[in-house]
Amino acid sequence: MSDIAIRVDNLSKQYRLGTVGTGSLSDDLKRFWAKVRGKEDPFLQIGEVNDRTQYSNSEYVWPLKDINFEVKKGEVLGIIGKNGAGKSTLLKILSKVTGPTTGRILANGRIGSLLEVGTGFHPELTGMENIFLNGAILGMTKKEISLKLDEIIEFSGCERYTDTPVKRYSSGMKVRLGFAVAAFLEPEILIVDEVLAVGDAEFQKKAIGKMQDVSSKEGRTVLFVSHNMASVKSLCSKGLLLENGLIKYSGAVDQVINQYMSNGAELSNFWSFNGEYKNEHVELLSIRIKAVGKDGLEPIDEFDSVVIETNFIIKLDPSRYQITYLLKNDSGQDLFTFSSKRSNVELRNGTNQTSCFLEPGFLNISNYYLDIYIIRDSKESVFKMKDIAGFSVQQGKREVGSWFGREPGLIKPNIEWKLEN
Repeated sequence: MSDIAIRVDNLSKQYRLGTVGTGSLSDDLKRFWAKVRGKEDPFLQIGEVNDRTQYSNSEYVWPLKDINFEVKKGEVLGIIGKNGAGKSTLLKILSKVTGPTTGRILANGRIGSLLEVGTGFHPELTGMENIFLNGAILGMTKKEISLKLDEIIEFSGCERYTDTPVKRYSSGMKVRLGFAVAAFLEPEILIVDEVLAVGDAEFQKKAIGKMQDVSSKEGRTVLFVSHNMASVKSLCSKGLLLENGLIKYSGAVDQVINQYMSNGAELSNFWSFNGEYKNEHVELLSIRIKAVGKDGLEPIDEFDSVVIETNFIIKLDPSRYQITYLLKNDSGQDLFTFSSKRSNVELRNGTNQTSCFLEPGFLNISNYYLDIYIIRDSKESVFKMKDIAGFSVQQGKREVGSWFGREPGLIKPNIEWKLEN
């Protein structure tokens, strides 16, 4: 295992919904007696995979089941998948926040983690005190931490507030300081969850640059979870795709991202959600994407106008809400947003059906994916779902003798041209 940083063998995690332990003394005794006799835990023989979209009467679920992989020293592994796929559970087990139900983890070196905003920080301690506390947890001496102190503070950009209790920090400041501590105190293995999305664009760019330096120049291992496929592609060399607690695909990061983006949102034309996505503000009923003038089962080509029809229920004052989509390409890059407010569409209390149109020839040949947001008062996102729907734009019919390949660029809008006299 000399060149292996982390090896995960047959890792599984089981939870009983709504209960700590097995739920009764008799069941705990059964589990203990099986262990004494060298038998398998009887409660590990039941349970279902963690598919949050399917109703089940089973009390036992497996957020992770039979996970096996290796990460070599100096590699950057991107872990991707839908919400609820098991990514954060896996990282918490690797970080020893919680233990596995079965299986084992072999880690060659110290592990530094940044899983949630303020992970490992004591809110009553100052930023400076938390730096020394985290370093001590990683096994570093006070002298070793002091040598890195100036770099940590400078990178975090929180110089003015190092003597302020962390409980008074904003979420962005906590992320900045937390990442600086995790990166500069030199753990051999760095684990970073989606938490970087809380930071601003300037800090995200700086953090990704630091992770690249950590892996390529310093030879340390990074495990990175993100929904931003462009970040994963630029940072990672290998990828791991989780689905319902199982490894669906692993390999080169480009292949894993393509696998995720082609299946992460089903490329069909209609999605009915049957009460799956709702909160106190809104309930999402359905989304339909099709070419204007076609029956919805026909493919969309590059010369079609595309309509996106959304059915949803507004439960409170409709004048305060707007619906916004973010369109992404097949690499997960954000292309542009479009919103009902910009077209002065006033939503109604109760059921709404909106239609928005993308003009013919605007989209290039590719797969596209949508994130949906419901915004209140033009500033607060009260509902969001990533990769809620997807569609494919195919090559259209062209004149014989013309260029038949895909034109360069992410989109190809129809720009008005004039020839002046």
